[in-house]
Amino acid sequence: MDNPLPSALTSFIEASKPTDPSSSTLHQHALAAQVLHNLQYQHDWTSLQIHTESPTDHQPLPKPLVSGLPPHRIYIHPDEQIEMLKHSIQEKDILVEREWVLPTHLREKWSLRKFADVFDGITEVPLAGEMDNGGKPGDSTGLDQAKSRRGGKRLLLATVGDDSTVVYYVIHDGIVKPRQN
Repeated sequence: MDNPLPSALTSFIEASKPTDPSSSTLHQHALAAQVLHNLQYQHDWTSLQIHTESPTDHQPLPKPLVSGLPPHRIYIHPDEQIEMLKHSIQEKDILVEREWVLPTHLREKWSLRKFADVFDGITEVPLAGEMDNGGKPGDSTGLDQAKSRRGGKRLLLATVGDDSTVVYYVIHDGIVKPRQN
């Protein structure tokens, strides 16, 4: 009897293994590949890539991170919300921003120190690879902006459960002004 073919996710993870497994463990890289796959095929993100080195000093990151362009803005700073309301700007009309994503497993234990280590190794806006605009010529997706944005550094914490469910939380480096209701 023939063995069943591997799933699309298993094939994707296998194909994206790092060439130098010493840079990060295979488990951490497989987790990052699983989150990348989820973002791409379940949430329609584009220009995704896995980062194993800090863009600031090229030292290894504590864990591999994913960056990419979501289909719509993930977070709108409260000051931007006020400006949008004043000028009747719709959320669909604002530019998307490239986001950092930290792949984690539900059973991992995290501390403020571990989060601080991750934030120390990243820039406010991820530096895009070869496809800064999602591969669309002339498409301005907000990546030409300075490498800073309102609210400082942030990332999406991607928590993967044992059943492969992925849940995303917005995490900020420091205190952020609360939203106005």
